Amino acid sequence: MNPSLRALALACLLTAAAPVLLAQLAPALLAQPVLPGPPAVAGDYILAVVNSEPVTFQELNLEVRRIAQQMAREGKKSPPEAELRQMVLERLINDKAQLQLASEQGIRIDKAAIERAEQNVASQNGMDVPTLLQSLARDGVSPERFRASLRDQLTLSRLHEREVESSIKIAEADVDRALLEQQANNVDPFTQEINLAQILIVLPEKAGGDEAAALFMKAQRAVERARNGEDFAKLVQELSGGDRANGGQIGLRRGDRLPPVFVTATQQLQVGEVSDVVRTSAGFHVLKLIERKAPERLVQTMVQTRARHILLRLSPQFNQAQAIQRLNQARQQVVSGQTDFAGLARKLSQDGSAEQGGDLGWASPGMFVAEFEEAMNSLATEGAISAPVVSRFGVHLIQLVDRRRVELSPQQIRDAVRAKLRQARYEDAYSNWARNVRARAFVEMREAPQ
Repeated sequence: MNPSLRALALACLLTAAAPVLLAQLAPALLAQPVLPGPPAVAGDYILAVVNSEPVTFQELNLEVRRIAQQMAREGKKSPPEAELRQMVLERLINDKAQLQLASEQGIRIDKAAIERAEQNVASQNGMDVPTLLQSLARDGVSPERFRASLRDQLTLSRLHEREVESSIKIAEADVDRALLEQQANNVDPFTQEINLAQILIVLPEKAGGDEAAALFMKAQRAVERARNGEDFAKLVQELSGGDRANGGQIGLRRGDRLPPVFVTATQQLQVGEVSDVVRTSAGFHVLKLIERKAPERLVQTMVQTRARHILLRLSPQFNQAQAIQRLNQARQQVVSGQTDFAGLARKLSQDGSAEQGGDLGWASPGMFVAEFEEAMNSLATEGAISAPVVSRFGVHLIQLVDRRRVELSPQQIRDAVRAKLRQARYEDAYSNWARNVRARAFVEMREAPQ
């Protein structure tokens, strides 16, 4: 079994089921699925009673052993046993108190939600549900216990959303202060206004390797001459194949309206300094930073991606392995030039985007499930195609169409700042709420039998 299966399982579950992050729910060490304790057996005894519900010695032992094994597999040093047992006991007590509160408030998780979570966990781990359950069984976790664990985590997630998230209030004045602070500390080169002068050494479209190397050396000598103090404007007149007016200056523009490679190449320069040689499809550029200005208002940008995909949905008659094999064949057809991706998408994809050749339009970060987005973001060049990607929706093949940087509207910026403030305050809000739930519960600690 994958050493981090259970940790991944819970993380995937919470991503799909609720906006609450794993790190917000409990300390990282103890943020694992809660396996319900078995009934008392011979040699077992009650360690604590939470209202009327017991925490047993057997239940604690199972949790301690599971967490210790998990940490060992991940190469993490486990706390001393006594400390770990106390931490786990406290977690079990707190979870029981919170689950009882959820029950009192009528929070119920239906079978369909548990099945969706189970499918999501399986997909996130690159397997189908039967294989997932077999893997868990080899690690001593029965299907019933795993589903009960999912049910409890979904219940706690909904309870935290209702009780904790709703209690966090962000005033407009808080947002205003955060915006002013962000503007004062803005160092994003794509939002700053930049004026560059350039020398362009034009690279002919059909230039061979030797010619390209010679032109690169010509640009490199221009860099050296400029850095040695020669007048940049005169070098522009002598060497540049681009616009020579005004000493080759492009004019003051915001960074996101310049080629990204220009911004990256000059972001560490001081005014008056010259960049290394920058290559684009036009040729070799030598850039001099003329001016840099901070924006007069807070500007934030984000990178949007446009992609196509082919989605094959899974069924009892068409399993994950078959879908991966079919999409690998499709990928090979496109890569070899036998067909184009859009045409295959129209023919194969079981998604609403099929009629558009799988085109998903421009997407902002966070719009797709994590495994899809991670694979899409790893594609570096236009036209690149991923390996088959498993998600809770099925198996995807993804092709990168284009990327662009866009400016957020003032309202989008305020919403993002408000969300960040809420996230920053969640941990304290959760801790205070959890302490109050524990304080209201009747907890009786029992001594071990002699």
